[in-house]
Amino acid sequence: METAFGEIEGILREQIREAELDHEAFERPLKVCVLTKCRATCCHDGVYLSDGELAVLDGVVRSAGFAGRNAEECFERREQRWKTSVVAAEAGQLGEGFPAHFPKTRCVFLDGEHKCQLQLASMAAGKSPWFWKPISCWMHPLLLRPLVRGGRPRLTLARQDDDPVARPGYPGFSSFTPCGMPQEGAGPAWQALRGELELLGRIGGRDLVGELSGRGADADEQAGC
Repeated sequence: METAFGEIEGILREQIREAELDHEAFERPLKVCVLTKCRATCCHDGVYLSDGELAVLDGVVRSAGFAGRNAEECFERREQRWKTSVVAAEAGQLGEGFPAHFPKTRCVFLDGEHKCQLQLASMAAGKSPWFWKPISCWMHPLLLRPLVRGGRPRLTLARQDDDPVARPGYPGFSSFTPCGMPQEGAGPAWQALRGELELLGRIGGRDLVGELSGRGADADEQAGC
């Protein structure tokens, strides 16, 4: 397994094997995120967890003791679901151009340098950096659109005029984060997101970078056959 979350990884494996790639989206100019500037904007509100992720992370926190916090402080209930807790952002902790519609909070797992403690713990244990990081965290800003009328899942990126979590008073999430917004003069998104795409490819048994860069031009057409 590539991550500590076997059940979710298994579901993801099947979806990636079948997924259609949005080539146009991955040609948008995107830059690799710089933590000293964005200060983990995408982590400002924590992340929702599956029951499996919660069980694994609860065990990790209890064994590792992140920053002196206990497990009860690290997870909270919201909208009848479990998620990582958040704390109020202090002066200087919000990134440049922090979106006005985002709550001014930070995930409890961020350290003073805006780094994910779950990622640091994975590395300290000699595992891959994203081993204990929730899957929806390290996949950001990648979106795996669900099946529609029996069609294939679609691996894509959100646009500000088509953000899947947009609602009245809240225009969207991933399309408003520095790592999800097109940047003039940057290379194509598939280059900036190479690490995420390579891990997804290993999970799904596909060369996603090769397919998106043109090295495997017909591969995504054959996926799922």
